[in-house]
Amino acid sequence: MTLKRYLLVISAATAACATIFLYIASSINPESTNWLGFLFFYGSLFLTLFGLAALLGFLVRFVALRYELAFYSVRNAYRQASLFSFFVTTLLWLLSESLFTWLNLIILITLFIIVEAILTRPSKNRP
Repeated sequence: MTLKRYLLVISAATAACATIFLYIASSINPESTNWLGFLFFYGSLFLTLFGLAALLGFLVRFVALRYELAFYSVRNAYRQASLFSFFVTTLLWLLSESLFTWLNLIILITLFIIVEAILTRPSKNRP
């Protein structure tokens, strides 16, 4: 897949996810919906944030780190976009359930730092 086709596909998928998220957010009543409504809401939010963060992360890396191959830029952007999207979605879920505290925030940040460190550690088998 060429870089141009990749950007086109990811942009179209992100636009579709954003449209679905806006539709779900405007049509679901949080006071009367069941778990499936919340699953669709948070799932579409995650996918929208993931697409936006992956595109933005790739474009920043592509412009700033010109010496890096596009494949490595895409891989790093996907990893960080997934962590960022999961972090934001988790924070919003904690807020909606009235579970958000500073201690939970510190624990969540620490957990994501550990996961990022594990995923980026040098390994003998990785290129």
